[in-house]
Amino acid sequence: MTSAQQPVPARPTSRDVARAAGVSQATVSLVLGGKWPGRVSEATAGRVRDAASDLGYRPNLAARSLRLGRTRTALLVVPALTNEFFARVYAGAAALAAEHDFGVVLYPSPDGAGPARDPFASARAALDGVIASSMAAGALEALHGADLPLVMLDSDPSDTGPAARVNLDIADGMRQVTEHLLGLGHRRFLHLASAVDTWTFAVRADALHGALDAVEDATVLRTVRAALDVRAGREAVERALAVAGERPTAIVCDDDILAAGACKAARRLGLRVPDELSVTGFDDLALATALEPELTTVRLPAERVGERGMEALLAVLDGRPAEPGRLPVRLVVRGSTAPPAAGA
Repeated sequence: MTSAQQPVPARPTSRDVARAAGVSQATVSLVLGGKWPGRVSEATAGRVRDAASDLGYRPNLAARSLRLGRTRTALLVVPALTNEFFARVYAGAAALAAEHDFGVVLYPSPDGAGPARDPFASARAALDGVIASSMAAGALEALHGADLPLVMLDSDPSDTGPAARVNLDIADGMRQVTEHLLGLGHRRFLHLASAVDTWTFAVRADALHGALDAVEDATVLRTVRAALDVRAGREAVERALAVAGERPTAIVCDDDILAAGACKAARRLGLRVPDELSVTGFDDLALATALEPELTTVRLPAERVGERGMEALLAVLDGRPAEPGRLPVRLVVRGSTAPPAAGA
């Protein structure tokens, strides 16, 4: 018989594992399903795991999903695929999901942070749950009718719809930015705000104004809004700096992409960053260190956001409470900020 005619070895079954370990199939199911503590001894569990490893046994996930009534698939809805932050959120969610034999389907909302259409004709049949990152209030209404557990990331905590949520400490991040600039001596600010109407950007604005209100001579001279792209940010800052009156010594940007636009605007207007104008961002994307000078910004643990979102969904599916608390963020000081010029 030639090699091409040799029979394919039969895939090992749970019965084979049970026979090799000298236990019942029910015990194999308990051990490999992680439900053995208190029901099977540590020695027996170790014997089962060793037998499964030696035989190269892997559970039949399709059959198990049919028994459980689950597809072991989660949907991750994001506003866009072009933003590195959401790619990192997906990476974190997918890595954690893989450890639990789950898959994650990535779905960019066609209308950005606006209403997300139901991507499946029957989401109830195709999914076990939905994770949505940085979406506007009510954006997931198209999926609510599917009776799927919904976990919201970076979203308004007053919304009672989601089964669980994972938030970053966005307000603290903006406070760290503001305190850094105030400590350098800045008192006149321009806020380059995102034109996207979501909770996370509203929190940034509130935190900025709240921190400055506590300092008598500090003020936001102007707030200008721009779409989340470099050109829009540049054009908004060029218009703002052309307005007669006092000039800001620092520009606080809602994210790194807008900050890149602000830096371009300063350069076109002949202003040196940071000697004549300090600029800060938010997110700590790869772009932050591609700029020159490198950008002072707030580092958001995007991968951890994705992991926590997947952990929360798994907890909801298992009937457990999701882990509470906000994820901390950290200011990263680089070359785009300095004390204001003398006499400014």
